[in-house]
Order: sequence, then C-alpha cells, then structure tokens
Amino acid sequence: MSHLNHPASVPARWARDEGGMTTAEYAVGTVSACGFAGLLFKLLTSDVGQSLLGGIFDKIIDLLPF
Repeated sequence: MSHLNHPASVPARWARDEGGMTTAEYAVGTVSACGFAGLLFKLLTSDVGQSLLGGIFDKIIDLLPF
C-alpha cells in the first residue's frame, strides 16, 4: 500500500492555508499596536518619562570613552 493513498495524506477540500492573517486579525493587530503606541507616547512625554529618558541617556553618555 502506498503512503500517498492514505486518507490522512490527502488534504481536505475545505482545509485552508493558515499562512497569513485574515482581515479581522489585521484589524485587531492594528488596534492593539496603536493602543500600545499611544500608551508609550503618554508615558514618555510625561514628567516621569522625561526624567527616566534623561537618566538613561546620561548614563549612556557617561559610558562613552570621550
């Protein structure tokens, strides 16, 4: 018996390719990415975010050899 004749090796007619995202998945991904970007923007433009970024850049500059 050939392995090609086995029913499990023949794809079903209704099986679809799961290689990419559908339109609904793109919409959910886009909305979540925009929400995360908005959250980062609010955080980094606040006083706490500015002092955090300033402290990080000050430490990086202190590590540079010049």
